[in-house]
Amino acid sequence: MDMGRGRGRHHKTIFSISNNNNNINAEANTTCDYNERKIVRRDNERQRRLQMAFLNSSLRSILPLEMIKGKRSVSDHMHEAANYIKYLKNKIETLKIKRDELKNSFDSSAQSSDSGGRSYNSGNLLNSVIVLPCLGGVEIVISSSLVLSRVLEILLEEGLNVVGCSSTRVNERLIHTIQSEVVDLNNTSLDLNELQQKLYALLCSISQ
Repeated sequence: MDMGRGRGRHHKTIFSISNNNNNINAEANTTCDYNERKIVRRDNERQRRLQMAFLNSSLRSILPLEMIKGKRSVSDHMHEAANYIKYLKNKIETLKIKRDELKNSFDSSAQSSDSGGRSYNSGNLLNSVIVLPCLGGVEIVISSSLVLSRVLEILLEEGLNVVGCSSTRVNERLIHTIQSEVVDLNNTSLDLNELQQKLYALLCSISQ
């Protein structure tokens, strides 16, 4: 009888040790899973921060220097970006209005010529140029029959890279719309009024 009780206690001890080992293994697996999830979360957070830093750097490169000068926080940059977007929207609307006015002027000039009348501004309308800022660069609207190669040369000289150009025919005349971007974003010497004067002087010299 004593030997039977001893064997029973021995089996119970082995069963208890086995349960303890299973519990230890389960706890180890749980700890390992927790650590792995923690590492994944940490890597995801690091990746998110790097992406946000890259996006913020890209945003700063687009904004004019005078808008972010002395402002380092991301919230300040976001606020100035919102203001800049509003500013550009207003400029785009202004450009659309001026473009429509230019087309209407051509229509009126053509009607006056067809009816035998005289248009005092018809000569100026044949050679017109409008320069307005757009997102990250400048948009130029030119009404002239001249070859655009010289215009593109002037834009390159001013540090502008042409990214798009479209032409619309109005009463046998072409209205060219050129989109350009600033090559060097740190270049603050670009004067839009001076650029417009250069382009207009070019148009006048060719038309003479």
